[in-house]
Amino acid sequence: MKKQWLGNALSILLLAIGLGVWIALPWIGVLVVAVLLVLWLLLTRSGRLSLAATRIGIASLPQRWGASSVVVVGIAGVVGVLVAMLAMGEGFQATLNSTGDDTTAIVLRGGSQAETNSVIMRDQVPLMSTLPGVAKDERGRAMMSPELSQVVNLVSKGDGTDVNAQFRGVGEMAWAVHDKVKITQGRRFNAGLREIVVGKGAQGQFRGLEVGNKLLLGNQDWTVVGVFNSGDAHDSELWTDAQTLATTYQRSAWQSISVRTEGKAGFEQFKNAVAADPRLKLDVETTRAYYAKQGGGLNKLISVLGTVIGAIMAIGAVFGALNTMYAAVATRAREIATMRAIGFRGVPVVTAIMLETMFLALIGGLLGGLVAWAIFNGYSVSTIGSNFSQVVFQFRVSPDLLWSGLKWALGIGLVGGLFPALRAARLPITTALRET
Repeated sequence: MKKQWLGNALSILLLAIGLGVWIALPWIGVLVVAVLLVLWLLLTRSGRLSLAATRIGIASLPQRWGASSVVVVGIAGVVGVLVAMLAMGEGFQATLNSTGDDTTAIVLRGGSQAETNSVIMRDQVPLMSTLPGVAKDERGRAMMSPELSQVVNLVSKGDGTDVNAQFRGVGEMAWAVHDKVKITQGRRFNAGLREIVVGKGAQGQFRGLEVGNKLLLGNQDWTVVGVFNSGDAHDSELWTDAQTLATTYQRSAWQSISVRTEGKAGFEQFKNAVAADPRLKLDVETTRAYYAKQGGGLNKLISVLGTVIGAIMAIGAVFGALNTMYAAVATRAREIATMRAIGFRGVPVVTAIMLETMFLALIGGLLGGLVAWAIFNGYSVSTIGSNFSQVVFQFRVSPDLLWSGLKWALGIGLVGGLFPALRAARLPITTALRET
């Protein structure tokens, strides 16, 4: 009994390791495995016998479709949940990765991780405008945008609860520095007035952001005068005149400065110049790197949760496949024994049952991936970002995620069909022929 227990534990451990290796295998590795399997099936006697036995098993599937559907539905659920969870993390990260570029710098107070805990004194802005690497507009002005960030409460369209949104104060130069931001409805705000333009994503997630509406923010009435679209994290924000925002919320310093530099070389010049000036104890990095870093922790958490939940569901799907295939082997005992009696040896029988299980797993994987893509791809949601405000993003069901889900499905089918296949191959022919 002890040896049997150890043997079973070792088998399960090896299967778990094998499943992990299979899921981590790149597409070229999967292709090599598939090609080798096809060559074996077509060019060897055992392979041809396996194909013949597989055709017999698949042809009988309609007679036991009720039991087989357990495998399909179980695996489809695993793949659907896994792909949906990972699509959420990938969509969030893709939104942040698309924000900014490698030629625009963001300046924060030294040691600050986000705009909310950064303070930049106003007298430091003229010092930075003269540094090398800063791009100039057609009028010779430094392309720098000192900005404020204020978290405000808005009402969610989804459930009517209060949620945080980012209220950004910018100046005239912000439109040139953030050149992805384009007004799509209405107009820009005017300096000195309590006027707001809202991101397209924010308008879709929060109530009361239609053009012409008034909002009560900071005990003052603000008028929505326009909608902008940027295709990145700024779509989740509300923009207004920086000086008006500073007066309303009694701010005497900036929180960040966005700087358009003269290409990648200009960025390095500007960064080195800031570091060399003892009056500027500030950190400089590209806007692309800054926003990508903000989502790293959440994306990793979502990926871990998705993988753990998928693994738990996969264990359930494996047991479902085991039960179904054990039942299929039991009902087909005479059929399998007859095949073995006329020359189908153990290897073709094992291979046929495993191929049958993986065929069902393939259907389940395709079904789960299709459902995840149809329901979640492009689905808009919001979550808390680095500034404790909502970031609107879309689920992104990419081909890589669908491919990963399909590998999970085939791995589950492989494990779920192995033990029933071995039982079928080991069952004595005379005993199987007597079973009803």
